[in-house]
Formats: sequence, C-alpha cells, structure tokens
Amino acid sequence: MFTRDRRWISMSNCPYHLDSVVWEITLACCFNCRYCGSKAGHARPDELTTGECLDLVDQLSALKCRRVNLIGGEVFMRRDWKMIAGALNTKGLRVTIITNGFLFTDDLIRDLKEVNIESVAVSLDGIERVHDKYRREGSYDRAIKAIGILTAAGITTTIITTLNAENVETLDELYQEIVRYPISAWQLQACSPMGNAAVMGVDYRFDSHKVIDFVTSHRAASPFPIGIADNIGYYTPDEHLIRGDSRGIRTFSGCGAGLSVIGIDSVGNVRGCESMYDERFIEGNIRDRSLQEIWENPDGFAYNRRFEKSMLSGKCATCEFGIYCAGGCRSYNYFVHEKLYESPRCARNI
Repeated sequence: MFTRDRRWISMSNCPYHLDSVVWEITLACCFNCRYCGSKAGHARPDELTTGECLDLVDQLSALKCRRVNLIGGEVFMRRDWKMIAGALNTKGLRVTIITNGFLFTDDLIRDLKEVNIESVAVSLDGIERVHDKYRREGSYDRAIKAIGILTAAGITTTIITTLNAENVETLDELYQEIVRYPISAWQLQACSPMGNAAVMGVDYRFDSHKVIDFVTSHRAASPFPIGIADNIGYYTPDEHLIRGDSRGIRTFSGCGAGLSVIGIDSVGNVRGCESMYDERFIEGNIRDRSLQEIWENPDGFAYNRRFEKSMLSGKCATCEFGIYCAGGCRSYNYFVHEKLYESPRCARNI
C-alpha cells in the first residue's frame, strides 16, 4: 500500500524516520486554563521517573530523532526538567520548551542557557483582559515579563496564541503589544474542543479567513514571521504566505502524526500527535515496549500511514487539494466531529 508521498509500507521494515517529538514531561501546572486540552493542573501519580526519562532520551537518540519539544502542564514544575533537557542536548537533540511564562526567575534563565535550549515559546492568548480571563489573573503581566527577560538574555523566543471566538477579535491589539519585543516568530493556532475547552464550553469557532487576512496584511511590515498552525487553512490563494516561512513558499502537506512526529505523555503513552489526547490514539507505552518497537510496528499509526484519498469525506472528498492536505488536522477533525478525514472548518469551504 502506498502512502500519500508514495512510500511503500513494508511489513518487516518501517521506512518512516522520527524527526520530532512533543513530550509532555508532567501534567503539573500552576494554571487550570479554560481550554487546556489535557486538563493540566496536578501531576499524575505515576509519571515517568527520572531514570525512565533518561532511558527515553537514549531511545530517542537511537532513533536519530532531531528535535524534542518539552511541554506540560508547565515544564518548569518538574524538578528534573533541566536534567532531562540537558541529557537531550548532550545526545545532540535540539530542545525547545513551551511555557506559560509564570515562573521565570534569574536562576531559570541561567538554567536555560546552561542546557543550550534552542528556543522557548511563551503562550500568550490575547490582550490582558482576555488572556487573564482564560488563564488566571496576573498571568498576562507575567507572560509579557517572561518574554522581555528571555529576549534580553538572548534566548530565541517565540509566542503561541491559541485562538477562539473571543480573542480572535483582539489580534490587532495583541500585535501592537508584542511587536515591541525582538521575538523570532508568532504562531496562531485554533483552540480545539477537547479537555477543559469541551467541559467549560469555550466557543472555539471563528472565521478562518479573518485570521488568514490578518497574517497576510501584517506579513510585510512585521519584524518577525507570523505563521498559522496546521489546524487552520487550507490551500487558499494565500497558502504559501501563511505558514510562517519568511520565504513565502511553504504549504501544508498533511498531518504528520506517525509519519515524522509523535507525542509522548507524562506516563509514557505514545500517540502520533500529543494533541490527539484520546485513548483511541495510544499506540503503546514505553514501559511495555521500546519506543523503536512502537514506532516500527507495521500496524501502528494506521490512520495516517495507510491513508488513501478514498478515505476523505464531505467536501474534502471532492476537493482538488485533498490528496495534499489529506483532510487537514487529525486532532482538530476528531474533536470537532470525529471525522478524521474531513476538515470541519477548511477555509476553502466556509
């Protein structure tokens, strides 16, 4: 059987190369955000031990993984985060971190430099009244302060904004706030109706065209790239301009879950993508099988590795670009309407 990029899936030899991993090292967090997909707050009682984490580092290195993005919860609430990040760096893996920016100190900056973090992404979800509404009071000021401290220290810093029906209306105002800082990039991603967002009834719907227009109208003047994440799009006339590539030539090529990326949670469950936060998508646990066994399982990640155009449904089934975008973001599709191969809010079809 051929995949969409025409690689043959051998039953005895998996040809896929693991390029990057999103690793949730703890579920502990100082927030309980209204739209948190993992319902973070407290550490799980059986999270991977330091020894298990360091063994996983060795396994990632053996698979020649290139980059690991450490997430939480809040990464810095795990006491051994520096040891884990340092081990990854020692093995030659590039390490990035996503943080809410609430716990920054001078010591933390020194630690980040010591383990040679490639970049730190700070979550900032709107102007102050909006950001604090969805996170916690005072969190906006702390996030802005963290951005200032990071950039002043010469650490590559990016911002991630999770969009919903309310904060999408404040993008221009937020841009005026963050343009003062020498950040390296700004990513806009859609809130998915999973976890707290589903429980708390966050209105995740917004006009994708409004976001695309915002990016294209600011692209030329912005001192940093503004990019749209994989759950917004696809293949509008401005597709090549909205993916955060300063050259303006990048396009979305379909969900990479299980093809080049995986997600690992704090108890060792492996998914094709850490945003596919449902037991249905667990491919195995590193406490039961090695990461290599899970990755090379010929029956693993079948929703992507065995994708065919005939699996597309709805308007995606007749779209000329369906074979390229493969129906968009698997996670977003699943949590909106459980149809993996049909984008519910494709900008071409709304």
